[in-house]
Amino acid sequence: MVLSFHKYWNYNRRQDIQKILDTRNTYNVPIWLGETGENSNVWFANVVRLLEKNNVGWAMWPLKKMGANNPLEIKSNPKYEELKKYLNGNANKPAESDVYSGLLTLTADAKLENNIFHKDVIDALFRQPFSHTALPFHANILEDSLSIAATDYDLGRNGVAYYDMDTANYRTSGVNSAGNRGRVYRNDGVDIYEDSVTNDLYYVGNIEDGEWLQYTITAMQQATYTIKLAVSSANKKSRILLSINDKSFTKEIKIPEGNNSDKLQNIIVNNLPFQKGKNIMRIKFIQGGISFYSVNISR
Repeated sequence: MVLSFHKYWNYNRRQDIQKILDTRNTYNVPIWLGETGENSNVWFANVVRLLEKNNVGWAMWPLKKMGANNPLEIKSNPKYEELKKYLNGNANKPAESDVYSGLLTLTADAKLENNIFHKDVIDALFRQPFSHTALPFHANILEDSLSIAATDYDLGRNGVAYYDMDTANYRTSGVNSAGNRGRVYRNDGVDIYEDSVTNDLYYVGNIEDGEWLQYTITAMQQATYTIKLAVSSANKKSRILLSINDKSFTKEIKIPEGNNSDKLQNIIVNNLPFQKGKNIMRIKFIQGGISFYSVNISR
């Protein structure tokens, strides 16, 4: 006999599973977390660490569905999205042919080979519970120039690869939190949104004071570089601090207030030294309120 339980949207402390641990001891039966998931990478890493520390087996629910908080994501499509809006009372009735086409496309995208693979979720389930180190999201090889999407910060725990104030969904514990409020691309605490004009273009938004992002970069030679940050802001108080290998080579950089929050502007920082080999670049948002799109590094 095995006693199985579910766990969702609450804290990951020993006292939060103490009753199930007590039941195991009282009846001398193994316990198994048969269903969990639907949360952030921070929550996943914390629950796995808690369970394995207390000798509790576990299974994640699910392997794949629509949304970025699974190892595999089933892609949506515009015609299916219009059907959803209609069913929720937010759009006119779509044409029958569009409904058929949208559902047929969704069925094809449900196939394993057509899924979006989220390596950040796998990393959170199997490496992060037991590792304090960060890994590069991509190789980031720097020769003469390198462009990195803002959303491709390092893989790792909150406080190691990035720092975000709102990291997970704890609603059953009475806390109004969510993790990634944009609910796209990655599943950490960082808020990621899709650009409203350009498809498949993502940016980091809803940035709060004190949050930061880290990028591991491998430079092929020691040299000085110019860094260009693509941001948008309607907040005249936004300021950032940029560091390379734990050294800040600039004072706080004030982000000029743009005409509107959608217009990109480039913040340029000159003469930043990179050593040959591994370099750690951090961008800290002393005062947030901006949207961050990309960083370009060039000699």
